[in-house]
Amino acid sequence: MGLTGRILWTEGTPPPEQGAEPRNEPAYILIHGIGVSHRYLARLHGVLASNAPTYSLDLPGFGGTPKPGRQLSVEDYGAFIAEALKSCGIDSYVLVGHSMGAQFAIEAALHAPEQVRQLVLMGPVVDSRHKNVWRQSLALSLDGVLRESPTSNLIVISDYIRCGPRWYLTELPVMMSYPTEKRLAGVHVPVLILRGSRDHVAGPDWALRLSRAVAQGRLVEIPGVGHVAQHMRPKAVADAIRSFVTATTAHR
Repeated sequence: MGLTGRILWTEGTPPPEQGAEPRNEPAYILIHGIGVSHRYLARLHGVLASNAPTYSLDLPGFGGTPKPGRQLSVEDYGAFIAEALKSCGIDSYVLVGHSMGAQFAIEAALHAPEQVRQLVLMGPVVDSRHKNVWRQSLALSLDGVLRESPTSNLIVISDYIRCGPRWYLTELPVMMSYPTEKRLAGVHVPVLILRGSRDHVAGPDWALRLSRAVAQGRLVEIPGVGHVAQHMRPKAVADAIRSFVTATTAHR
């Protein structure tokens, strides 16, 4: 595909190797949303990595990676994720996507259904209440002002600057037009929809609808936080993910 991204891991997680033999131990794969990078997932990464292999991605065009020469579809990103993991010998995993990263995770799951064990969608977009750029931008702005911490806002805003307006605006219509609910219905692994209870970017009705779009869907809310719940309450988010994975693995 001619695309360049980045994969990150911490001590205790085996480093990915090009052409490595597949490892069947399930790993957590953390996928960021539009404009940002692995950095706002770092706290969650640290908690999950304490007892399971965990990798975070910086996708092409984001986090300081080279900008692609054309607009990429969500399907392009999903294929990139699945093929990059395959080339590194990461053959069994739980996909954890946040915001637009939830869209990327859905497409990666559809691209490589045999490798995906569970799918976790945190603050998934685009809520049916925000189906135009103005409404989506307003919801994100209010979330940042009213519900996020200075540290999470600093990470997000500095990543937006690194991404730059050209690439952000190139991919924004891709995010807005992606049929999240329709594409999710084609996923046949257990799915966790996770949102902060104060998240108006991914509202409660929308999250409930997504959890019912699949046969094995669950919904969990993290009390008292907004859209970037994984930064504000990393242990609570990690506990919810682990509980979901344990329960659904036992019944597979």
